[in-house]
Amino acid sequence: MTIRFDDKVAIVTGAGGGLGRGYALELARRGAKVVVNDLGASRDGTGHSDAALKVVEEIETAGGVAMSNGGNVAEYDQMVDMVAKAKERWGGVHILINNAGVLRDKSFAKMEPADFEFVVRVHLIGSAFATKACWDTMREQNYGRILMTASSTGLFGNFGQANYGAAKLGLAGLTKTLAIEGAKNNIKCNTIAPVAGTRMTADLFPEAAFEAFAPDKVAPAALFLVSDDAPTNAIVGAGAGVFQSSYVTLTPGKLLTGDDLSVDGVAANWDAITDRHGEIVPQTGAEQSMLIGKALQGG
Repeated sequence: MTIRFDDKVAIVTGAGGGLGRGYALELARRGAKVVVNDLGASRDGTGHSDAALKVVEEIETAGGVAMSNGGNVAEYDQMVDMVAKAKERWGGVHILINNAGVLRDKSFAKMEPADFEFVVRVHLIGSAFATKACWDTMREQNYGRILMTASSTGLFGNFGQANYGAAKLGLAGLTKTLAIEGAKNNIKCNTIAPVAGTRMTADLFPEAAFEAFAPDKVAPAALFLVSDDAPTNAIVGAGAGVFQSSYVTLTPGKLLTGDDLSVDGVAANWDAITDRHGEIVPQTGAEQSMLIGKALQGG
C-alpha cells in the first residue's frame, strides 16, 4: 500500500530548509497541496530570506502544488492569516507539521532570560499558536493530523540547551492533551524527535555525518504520523533511517504509612518507589490517581 495525501492540504512550518523542506517536498510528491511556511531567519531567529519561495518552486517544478507563507509562528495573528489563506485557496487544512525552531545555546549559568524566553516562545508557544489557528477548522472537518517536533534534548536533556529542552518537552506534553481532546473529531496528534544534519545542527555534526543523518531519512516517520492511519499520542525518534518509540512511564509506587510516611520513609523506600517492575504507560493524567487508588485498596 502506498500512503497518499491526495485532496489533503498540509502546512509545514520552518519549511524553507532542512527537515521542513524534506517534509514539504515528500508531502507534495504524494499528492498534498502544501503551504511552505518559513520566516527565513537564521537559526538564532534573526534575519529574513526567500527560502520558502525556493521550496515552492522546487515543488511546482516537480509537478506539485504549493504556496509560500512568511508568517512568524510566534505571532498568533500571522498564523490565523496563514490558515485563512490556505482555506481561501484550497478549502481547508488537514495536516500541520510544527517544525519551525531556533537555537540560542548557552549553559544555564550564562544564558540571558531573554534567550530562554525567546526559544520557548518560538518552539512551544509558536507550535501552540499554529495549532490553535488550525484547530477549529480541523474540528469542523472532523479530520486533522498534527505533528509536534520535540527532541532528545527535551526528552533526555543536553548540556547547554536548557531553553530548547524545556520547550521541547513542553511540546510532548501539549501533544498528549491535544490527542485526548481531538479524538472525538478524528484529530490525531503525535510527536517526533528527529536527529538530522541541518542548519540547526551544522556545528554539532561532523561533515561526514551529514549524509548519514540526511533529513530525508527522517521524513518517512513524519509523514506516517500525519497519514490517515496514523497512531495518536506517539513519541517517535527518527534519524539516519533508524526509528524508535519513546514513552513516559509510571511505576506502581509504594504506599507509605505510619512512621514511613515521612522524609526518612521516602528515603528508606526509594528503591521500592523507583522499582520499574509493573510500570505502565499512562494514556491520560487520571491514571496516576487511579494507580494511587489501587495502592490504597491494597491492589
